[in-house]
Amino acid sequence: MAVRVTQNMLNSNMLRNLHNSMRSMDKLQQQLSSGSKIAKPSDDPVVAARGMFYRSSLMENDQYKRNVDEAKSWMDMTDTTMDEMGSIMKRVKELLIYSGDGAVSPDDLKAMASEVEELKKHMGTLANQQINGKYIFGGTDTNKPPYDATAKAGAGDFVSTNNSPINLEVSQNVFVTSNINAQNIFNYPDNANNMFTVLNNIITELRNGNTATQFQTAMNDQYDKLLAERASLGANVNRVELIAERLNSQEVSITGLMSKNEDADMAKVMTDLKTQESVHSAALGSGARIIQPTLLDFLR
Repeated sequence: MAVRVTQNMLNSNMLRNLHNSMRSMDKLQQQLSSGSKIAKPSDDPVVAARGMFYRSSLMENDQYKRNVDEAKSWMDMTDTTMDEMGSIMKRVKELLIYSGDGAVSPDDLKAMASEVEELKKHMGTLANQQINGKYIFGGTDTNKPPYDATAKAGAGDFVSTNNSPINLEVSQNVFVTSNINAQNIFNYPDNANNMFTVLNNIITELRNGNTATQFQTAMNDQYDKLLAERASLGANVNRVELIAERLNSQEVSITGLMSKNEDADMAKVMTDLKTQESVHSAALGSGARIIQPTLLDFLR
């Protein structure tokens, strides 16, 4: 049975097809202006879901990079401070050797005592070194100064006993320790015989006009322990730098995947838009022939 085609049906179909053509051109124009394949998730749910995953991965990667930067800052400050501590110890060792010279007078020994006293005060300042308002040698007690200048009747001592590590997550389930165990430096081998105790004993002997060469072994042990901790810190720094390089590579990779997933192919979009414009022009031309002529058309 044949279906009768009316003028209204032709008009309706023509308008619907023109609307579809304009909708296609609008979508292509939007892709061209935004550079993105989709404007809303409903355009392509798969692309939208992948885009959310890539963006989440980028945010996590950025946070890991910030953690790495913080760990590197702590380690760099710690290494610089330990280098200065090593210079102090080397100077004290030189003075110990010099004090054993028989030609040194008691006044010279007292002058040495004064110098060691100043070096000890500076060592206490280094023990209270801070970064961003946090003490780097206090373990997890970052708000408490680990060195107390008033301890031991004003002689000063390292009073912190916190040896807990400060761990930062630099990748999924991967942690690095940003601080060192300061107990292995300032309280070695124990609090009663630590670095500041040795320095105080050296100062006392020199002030009394006596040689202090008997403390050379203890001072060498303190210096060797400092070097061991600094070497361990250097190994952690190398690991953090490798992790930083990997995070930078991951950022480039994730960004590339996100671009491939979402970015429109501009050459293809421009070609499709030009094609759609031609189709739309043809549709308008054919529609003009479909519209029923008016009385004025007959009177021409």
